[in-house]
Amino acid sequence: MARDPNIPEAFDVYTVVVLRRPVDAVAFSDAELEVLQSEHLAYRARLRRDGLLVVNGPFDAQSDGSYRGMSIFACSPAEAARLSDADPSVVAGRLAYDLMEWWVAADSLAFPRATAPVGDRRSMPDE
Repeated sequence: MARDPNIPEAFDVYTVVVLRRPVDAVAFSDAELEVLQSEHLAYRARLRRDGLLVVNGPFDAQSDGSYRGMSIFACSPAEAARLSDADPSVVAGRLAYDLMEWWVAADSLAFPRATAPVGDRRSMPDE
């Protein structure tokens, strides 16, 4: 069978983490939330400075308000999970995350501020 021309020859595969507010999120006072958010942002900024986190940011105007933000990591899914587990907001029970590999057509995205290669080049396996 001929290859479907709509399937790219190559893909760039990225490690993506989507942060979400769990249904059973721990409640905090406004003052505690302010401190926790500051710790969360400082942690994410350190990951970015260390070259592990390529890009991240909050969501707005989404259909599901539990989703809080997304990050693309320059590391394996296992390492991204380990780093996400250490996020102060995850540790505190305020946030949870979903982790996935995201396949996009090769050379579709560029990360000019990345300090290390981002993603792996792969081909779709033959079925």
